[in-house]
Amino acid sequence: MRRIGIFGGAFDPIHHGHTDAGEAAEELLGLTRVYVVPANTPPHRPQAFTSAFHRFAMVARAACGRAKWRASDLELRSGDALSYTALTLRRFHERGYMPSELFFIIGADAFTDIAAWKDYPDILNQAHFTVVSRPGCPVGELPHRLPLLASRMVVGPIDDVTQMEPVIILIDESTSDVSSTAIRRRRADGLSIAGMVDPGVQQHIEQHGLYGAMIPGRRGSDTPFTAPAGRLHDEG
Repeated sequence: MRRIGIFGGAFDPIHHGHTDAGEAAEELLGLTRVYVVPANTPPHRPQAFTSAFHRFAMVARAACGRAKWRASDLELRSGDALSYTALTLRRFHERGYMPSELFFIIGADAFTDIAAWKDYPDILNQAHFTVVSRPGCPVGELPHRLPLLASRMVVGPIDDVTQMEPVIILIDESTSDVSSTAIRRRRADGLSIAGMVDPGVQQHIEQHGLYGAMIPGRRGSDTPFTAPAGRLHDEG
């Protein structure tokens, strides 16, 4: 049976905290593919500081060094529409993937707001939610913070029997204490971001002068995004 990871987010920019979480899920669960899906317009966050073009490019840079990872433009082809995880999962279902084959990767800090997500609680039936510890928010606290969901939580990895029905998989692995906000602030202050992002991502940021001037309402580039292939890249 296929095990498909879906890792969504603004990725403004993608950093080692993201890649650590994705790699932890990939290794522990034996994922056969990990699609990294930058959001067009996240519904719970402010407008991105950089354009869809640059965020997709940075995700592609991070993915190219990881054999099972692929950058996906699935949410970027929706124009100015908000990027809802429920809709993204539905699109994967339309491509023939069963909910039991999908593993939506998310940091524990972001998962604490799951009740505010579109189509909650039904969204938890559309994929396994794979929750990875983040600094200051270990997955061990989630059963206490989200008691109504505690009965659905299991500690990864999971076997093929458990996999038949979507569950909330808790992965207690350390991830880098870095955030996109901290990276943008350091760039605005003229400081190095070495060690916070992949070298290819750092190169793209510096080459295009991203995050150097934090002007409210203005992004790194307003170039309209054109889908590179109009599909999930290297879909298998």
